[in-house]
Amino acid sequence: NLGRHEALFIDEIHRLSHVIEEYIYPAIEDFEMEIILDSGPSSRTLKIPIEPFTLIGATTRAGLLTPPLRDRFGIILRLDYYDQESIEKILKRSARLMEVEAEDEGIKELARRSRGTPRIANRLLRRVRDYAQIRGDGIITLEIANAALSMLQVDHAGLDEMDKRILSTIIENYRGGPVGIKTIATAIGEDAGTIEEIFEPYLVQQGFLERSTQGRKVTFKAYKHLGITPLDEQSEIF
Repeated sequence: NLGRHEALFIDEIHRLSHVIEEYIYPAIEDFEMEIILDSGPSSRTLKIPIEPFTLIGATTRAGLLTPPLRDRFGIILRLDYYDQESIEKILKRSARLMEVEAEDEGIKELARRSRGTPRIANRLLRRVRDYAQIRGDGIITLEIANAALSMLQVDHAGLDEMDKRILSTIIENYRGGPVGIKTIATAIGEDAGTIEEIFEPYLVQQGFLERSTQGRKVTFKAYKHLGITPLDEQSEIF
């Protein structure tokens, strides 16, 4: 159903099956679909021309893309987290669409704890709006934002309960690391893939966690954030 020069967007493109990939190759190279009719010696290929289009793929795990698929993309870009100013603009727009009054300081606090991700920012905005309507006068102020986010256990660095649980488990159970991801997953009762895809990128990007061939290790910044004294400093005390 693609029109001429329209774009086809595939999210998490690394999850495509090999069969689907085989259909995509001639589509993006020659703008035609190849359909195999019948099977065995009597099989033949029917080529159906399609309009020129642009394929855009998004993935959080580029390493899982097959080389033939990755090499067919003319441009490969890496997107970073949104900066706070951009998140504030997104939140203000969302607040207008939701017909919610929000003060600048309240928006700034929301943006600061949104991990540079619009999806998270909008989710927190909806929850803070609910809190403002029930506990306040419907206006998102700095005080309302702080109270609501504290109730949601999202701290000033944007870390939630699971983020802090991952860090504290490594510190308390494995002396700060390094420790394997599967061991961490078993200790906190979470899927290893979920930790790698959902929680770990932000912890690493913000400098709370280090990744190495030996495993995961918390940083001094993580100790400081959690209010825990590093083991080497404890030894010096005693």
